[in-house]
Amino acid sequence: MTHMERVLTAMSHKEPDYIPVYPILSGVTRNLVGATYEEWSNNADVCAKALIKAADEYDLDCICTLIDLSVECDAWGQKLVFPENEAAHPDYKNLIIEDIEDYAKITKVDYRDSKRMMMHIDVCKKLVAEKKGELPVIAFVFGPLGTLSMMRSQQEMYMDLYDDPDALKAAVEAVNETLYEYCEAIADTGVDAIMFDTLFASGSIMSADMWCEFEGEYIKKICDMLHARGVNVMIHNCGKDIYFDEQIEYMDPCAISFLYPPKGCKSFKECKEKYGDKLTLIGAVIPAAAAIGTDEEWIAECKSNIDDMKANGGFILATGCEYPANASFDRAKIMVDLAKTYGKY
Repeated sequence: MTHMERVLTAMSHKEPDYIPVYPILSGVTRNLVGATYEEWSNNADVCAKALIKAADEYDLDCICTLIDLSVECDAWGQKLVFPENEAAHPDYKNLIIEDIEDYAKITKVDYRDSKRMMMHIDVCKKLVAEKKGELPVIAFVFGPLGTLSMMRSQQEMYMDLYDDPDALKAAVEAVNETLYEYCEAIADTGVDAIMFDTLFASGSIMSADMWCEFEGEYIKKICDMLHARGVNVMIHNCGKDIYFDEQIEYMDPCAISFLYPPKGCKSFKECKEKYGDKLTLIGAVIPAAAAIGTDEEWIAECKSNIDDMKANGGFILATGCEYPANASFDRAKIMVDLAKTYGKY
């Protein structure tokens, strides 16, 4: 089977030759092309070349454009820090929203004025030009509430939800309107899917009702547009007790990438039993295990995920979040080899 055939078969809840596999190789791929983290994060040619090289060298079944969580907030002029060996993040000493009155600063903006958003679109174009039809190209976008949190400390924003919910909702709507047009442009590149990071849809952060009110109601508009255009919607959330049911209701994803069993499930096996015929499950190997522990522990973790979620297709073996940016590729290769051997149908 080709990579595309393997993934499409699994997502049809049928059994391919072996389980599709994708350790989420993102920032670490900079090492394959000798780039700095900042260069990889801002140069579309370098980023696309690195992601393609990783897919080719490690025989990956898909490519996902997870660059960092600060791509979208660039559209509002949020200042960023680019560490030498870590993903970019906001300059927490210079956040756009310093107090609750500053939410009024967040209005709909033109994504085309954002260098990082346009860089990401360019990466998508290059990946589609090189890999379309060979393997799925999945664009990665931070959801509206998460994007807003990059301009306000998450702790303060959480308090704002109670202190002035209307101000926060107005800002979320403005961000969402911007992301709507941004996602239209991403869809225009020909990607196979857009994967949204819904950080706050997690029992470890807020209630399900609160997520529905402050993000679900908004992101639904983007997802409806993508469905109408025939672009697959996927979700990534590496939080604990994530809300599968609510996100299915608002976003209708074909797949969810996750690290922990969702709310209402005590194990991955139970998750498979409950959702295995509704979704493709992507995960859920602990990423840190690629950098610590032994090969034997990594193998055991991968095999455990395969045992729990392999049956009847609908499963892609992956890390539950980004593969460590400074780890060796050795365990990525082990994961792929295990999918081909232990993960055979």
